[in-house]
Amino acid sequence: MTYNNLTISELHEKLVAKEISARELTESVLADIEAREAKVDSFLNITKDEALKAAEAIDARGVRSDVLTDGIPLAVKDNIVTKDIETTAASKILGGWVPPYDATVVEKLHDAGMIIVGKTNMDEFAMGGSGENSFYKSAKNAWNQTKVPGGSSSGSASSVASGQVRLSLGSDTGGSIRQPAAFNGIVGLKPTYGRVSRFGLIAFGSSLDQIGTFAPTVKENAQLLQVISGNDPKDSTSSQDAVPDFTGLIGKDVKGLKIALPKEYFGDGIDQGVKDAIHAAAKQFEELGAVVEEVSLPHSQYGVAVYYIIASSEASSNLQRFDGIRFGYRSKNVKDLEDVYVNSRSEGFGPEVQRRIMLGTYSLSAGYYDAYFKKAGQVRTLIVEDFKKIFDQYDLILGPTAPSTAWDLGGKIQDPVAMYLADILTIPVNLAGLPGISIPAGFVDEMPVGMQLIGKRYSEEVLYQAASAYEAATDWHTKKPEIFGI
Repeated sequence: MTYNNLTISELHEKLVAKEISARELTESVLADIEAREAKVDSFLNITKDEALKAAEAIDARGVRSDVLTDGIPLAVKDNIVTKDIETTAASKILGGWVPPYDATVVEKLHDAGMIIVGKTNMDEFAMGGSGENSFYKSAKNAWNQTKVPGGSSSGSASSVASGQVRLSLGSDTGGSIRQPAAFNGIVGLKPTYGRVSRFGLIAFGSSLDQIGTFAPTVKENAQLLQVISGNDPKDSTSSQDAVPDFTGLIGKDVKGLKIALPKEYFGDGIDQGVKDAIHAAAKQFEELGAVVEEVSLPHSQYGVAVYYIIASSEASSNLQRFDGIRFGYRSKNVKDLEDVYVNSRSEGFGPEVQRRIMLGTYSLSAGYYDAYFKKAGQVRTLIVEDFKKIFDQYDLILGPTAPSTAWDLGGKIQDPVAMYLADILTIPVNLAGLPGISIPAGFVDEMPVGMQLIGKRYSEEVLYQAASAYEAATDWHTKKPEIFGI
């Protein structure tokens, strides 16, 4: 029997009432994974034994009635470190690495009684926008297995959309939660930079990375974010602000809410069907009582160029630790120490990771630092200022999550620039450290369209308020791919 159509609140009621046990629920989820995994390739590691052991321990002590997530299974992206469970970041260079510690978010999951059933597939080291850059296998879209699931949190999104798990964690450096959420027709949130600890997240771009949440509905997404948020002494960038009740405004109307519609988000390169769906969503907000007005974010056009200089520069520094010496893959084709470094990294890193390391190293090199990295930082400040000006007058920004729906597998993998441009609408949010959410907003040619809402720093509860109001007024979130009902 499957329980994949029940919300976590409904599952909690059944667990507390002892209609099902944590082990029975976990076994059901593992069966859901097994029934669908061959089609979508969402997982790199299914942790069956560990999950069942954790479920039995919860049953032995009893499900806590005051802890909503006690006994609820979920999946975790494979760049989030898990003690005694292999963590590879989908890279050959980390194949076989079993961490001796948990990421802070994983500790919080355990404290909340959540059961990790597996580590999800992803683009290697979170570098990619399609899910095809995994060393091990390409993930597939839940709606159409000939399409990409988006990236880099490809498996985290497709596992939820396909009905394998109800919840999952991903990471977002330039759109890696929101874009796959849009492509798979589910809810994905990138929190404010600092809202969630990055300790134990394998670093890509340290000033941009943020762990976030996937769920089928807005409320469940908020409930999962509640579990993982909060200050962490092990992460100096984590916020010391008190964590609000992210569900506190869910169900409240949006009358009088001021929403900005940037004209740059509807320009050339955005598919007409996507534009139409988002304009229809804007009209829906107006019918709900919100005020929607066109604005300009003039420097957003530079977001992709700025991002790929900053993110690649930070990546070239962060990935120096993978050298074939301390842990991970070490080349056997060596004669001296230099060979260990060069050959291990050449053989261990995939082509996209190598491309970004080289781009970042060049941007930081003597003679080019001022022309590239320093200039990118200056333009990043202009992008931040653009957002500040808008948020002086508006509560939220609305636009498409991605310029198109999911494309064919292999469609852009040989064209890195085309792949990079697919993140043009999500990247500025990371550069400014803002929260952003993608929610289902329609279909084009039977593939989901995602709507992105962007908020002020630490305004996740307002994002959830608006997203839930739209969700309640539409039925897009109720649509499920064929694979969901296997």
